[in-house]
Amino acid sequence: MEIKKISENIWEIPIEGDMNVPGRIFANEKLLEKIKEDRTLEQIRNVAKLPGILNASFVMPDAHQGYGFSIGGVAGFDLEKGIISPGGVGYDINCGVRVLTTGISFKKFKEKISEINKEINKEIPSGVGNGNLERLSEEDLNEILVKGVKWAVENDFGEKDDLKNCEENGCVKNANPKNISQKAKARGKPQLGTLGAGNHFIEIQKIEKIFDEKTANKFKLKLGEVIVMIHCGSRGLGHQVASDYIQEMEKSSDIEPLPNKELIYAKINSELGQKYFSAMNCAINYAFCNRQIIMDKIRKIIQKYFPSSKPKLLYDVAHNIAKIEEHLIEGKRKDICIHRKGATRAFDKQPVIIPGSMGTSSYILVGTKKSEELSFSSTAHGAGRVMSRSNAKQTLNGEEIKKSLEEKGINVEVNSIKGLAEEAPEVYKDIHEVIEISDSLGLAKKVAKVVPVGIIKG
Repeated sequence: MEIKKISENIWEIPIEGDMNVPGRIFANEKLLEKIKEDRTLEQIRNVAKLPGILNASFVMPDAHQGYGFSIGGVAGFDLEKGIISPGGVGYDINCGVRVLTTGISFKKFKEKISEINKEINKEIPSGVGNGNLERLSEEDLNEILVKGVKWAVENDFGEKDDLKNCEENGCVKNANPKNISQKAKARGKPQLGTLGAGNHFIEIQKIEKIFDEKTANKFKLKLGEVIVMIHCGSRGLGHQVASDYIQEMEKSSDIEPLPNKELIYAKINSELGQKYFSAMNCAINYAFCNRQIIMDKIRKIIQKYFPSSKPKLLYDVAHNIAKIEEHLIEGKRKDICIHRKGATRAFDKQPVIIPGSMGTSSYILVGTKKSEELSFSSTAHGAGRVMSRSNAKQTLNGEEIKKSLEEKGINVEVNSIKGLAEEAPEVYKDIHEVIEISDSLGLAKKVAKVVPVGIIKG
């Protein structure tokens, strides 16, 4: 497969065969070699063959093989000719991340970190399939699927200011619970306010370095202070929505020959496409609400130990999502359907949150106008895996990883030692390289580097 270097850290797979647009890769030589090790290049090219795709089939610096789209894949589609694909969103719909600032110095916080970490782990269920003892009523669940974070705030799980500090104010429109199956609802009822497993986490972090003082002040980020990062999604409800609509789309005959069966889709303006869009939006709102409730519980725990503190939501941003956004197409502003699969929105001047692998640094960045020109205002969402979960469990020891983290001064609460092995730093790319690509190209610019001091894993 031909790959051309367009400029520093930008590579292109030229149009060939039935590709409609080129592939575009943001990476340095080292990261590109990692990307070549799995099926990512093939997936970039397959996405470029989908109907109505605009500009290019993009991947971010953390790209690796996924279901349908690669993780780190971004594509925009015309609303008349284009498609919507569950494989371009992912099973964990609106897996995303948010940051809670505390205004508390680590010097003060570290005296209570063990107690706080234990209490958070006790109050917020985590692990595969785990949920709350109390199940939501059908009425409440339907309201959450429509309102997202607004439902949480109305029910004393937050503050009004939290709404303005979320992507889409924590609620997307065109979300109709009638398009969600009873099986999906049954999976969602006991899991609101829960963390889950896999790469989901809660981290207490210390701000170690500031790169952009002006933006850091605007974001209320101060050197040496503590923040809390929360990473999770729509739990079983979102997974079931993806499964349900993949099956529905596989039954449909209203599609052109697929470049790969995992890229099953519906035309965005078709009845089935609109039903999936609506169901996906319900799962998006559920995930926003899920992170909001988790955050509010953490905020109240912190205030219990530090009564004068006023923890504030910096921002909440989605990773796995398809949305209607206005972008520049051939010199004109136009509404299109953006798929971000393991990628982060990076609108000009808005916070961008990119977590590293467990035990390594994470970063707060800010979106740019340049990102709009390069990647439909998108950047990476993390470090990007280089080892499968099954291989990690076979080759790495969770107990040793826990010991190593604690020797670095990181307080660890974990419900599955095997889960630690799956998320060890060794199974991910170097987060610093991923961030440097984003910063150097202007996909998003560095504001602050943070390091973990407390970790909670499912």
